[in-house]
Amino acid sequence: MSNLEVTYEYPDAAASKRLAALVGIDDIKTRLHKGLALALNHSPILEWSKKHHKKEIAALNSVLTRPPLFILAGDVGVGKTALAESIGEAVARSENIGIYLYRMSLASRGGGLVGEMTTLITSSFNEISQAASKFKSAVGKPRAACILFIDEADALVQARDGDQMHHEDRAGVNAVIRGIDDISAKKLPVAVIMCTNRLSAIDPAIQRRAADIIIFTRPGAEQLAKIFHDVFHDIGFSTSEMQQLAQAALPSQSRPTSFTYSDLTQRYVPRVILESYPDKPITFKRALDILKELKPTPNFKDVANG
Repeated sequence: MSNLEVTYEYPDAAASKRLAALVGIDDIKTRLHKGLALALNHSPILEWSKKHHKKEIAALNSVLTRPPLFILAGDVGVGKTALAESIGEAVARSENIGIYLYRMSLASRGGGLVGEMTTLITSSFNEISQAASKFKSAVGKPRAACILFIDEADALVQARDGDQMHHEDRAGVNAVIRGIDDISAKKLPVAVIMCTNRLSAIDPAIQRRAADIIIFTRPGAEQLAKIFHDVFHDIGFSTSEMQQLAQAALPSQSRPTSFTYSDLTQRYVPRVILESYPDKPITFKRALDILKELKPTPNFKDVANG
């Protein structure tokens, strides 16, 4: 019994476009890409150590023995899920290996029967471990690798110290910890990515195991300028006009909440285009007016329980 499915196989040209569409978070892309590449393929860092230090230095052990867990945390609409689902494309191309993205859904919680949640989670980790074991190489990089994606992770690995936490939920968290530790101990080419809106709700033992916890924020001035440049630079908007758009998108007294990435890329830009299509070109004035009319998604409150 398992609850996994291969969602994406990389490299994939369509995935490359999805990854490129995530504008304004280049630093986060680079950070996650580098961490995943190292977790899935140790060969480059071993070669680096031998090249620059003439041996495999002792300090490498602290890097190579980290559990291959990455937690992406932040408000809704900031690009966490989209990045988790597309970053495998960049890793597949940089490491020149196939990457398989598996998704574990909240159905892993089961229907409430005793032991069902633990069995589903354990089966899922066993399945991905068996798949990855076929890719592992005794020497050098693996033939392929796997990424296990767990969205809304706070619903699956909520902190076990809550008085109201059910025994089955505690057992499920323990099963996830065992699964991650097993992957790490066997040095399998598997990385786990968790996404959450509520980092404080994630069990501390899970957080301690993370190779990296990446916090996403709503775009600031620099990121906003990048977003507007990427979407409007080729239709004649001047640098000054794009800067005006970025300034108008910043929080203000009348609109204290900032926009999310999805507010701008999924709501704002399509509206600008569709208001002009099919009879007229996009104008800066109308693009600015629409931006001033748009209401941001309310902030998500990160609370530990409830």
